[in-house]
Amino acid sequence: MANPKGFIPPHGNYRQLLSYKKAEIAYDITFRFCHRYLHKGDRTIDQMIQSARSGKQNIAEGSAASATSKETEIKLTNVARASLEELVIDYQDFLRVRDMPLWDKDSREAKYVRTLASKRDATFETFREFFETRPADVVANIAICIIRQTTYLLDRQIARLEQDFLREGGIRERMAQARRQIRAH
Repeated sequence: MANPKGFIPPHGNYRQLLSYKKAEIAYDITFRFCHRYLHKGDRTIDQMIQSARSGKQNIAEGSAASATSKETEIKLTNVARASLEELVIDYQDFLRVRDMPLWDKDSREAKYVRTLASKRDATFETFREFFETRPADVVANIAICIIRQTTYLLDRQIARLEQDFLREGGIRERMAQARRQIRAH
């Protein structure tokens, strides 16, 4: 008898991934940050928004591809991670060239942002008041904290994907196993 679940596992539930939820907050903040604090025509606007978008979209695309290609899922999750790292550098550059402070990761402010961002139901709305009432350096630092939290989650997700692949294999192994089961019955 065939495996009732089939050899294609459930996949594509990216909206439930904490990394995706945090990447979405990073995108929403970045989109608004760029249009509020950068001058129209500045190429950095497109670069930052694209990095934030790439981070979010590659998590979703990797999750959707997970059923048939663990390799693609791992690659796209790594691309998401790299895009968000590029975005952190853009925010750090923004602060540095304007002689604005970069929060230490253990500062009171950074810890407060991490606490807010660590809530499962956190969205851009969690940070809207800060965005609307704080100066650019505070908003940039908030974004950096959220992005760092997201890249931490992606690092853990990538490690888990690697372990899952080693333990369960990919689609070829599942297909071969399903065929062996069919032939055995």
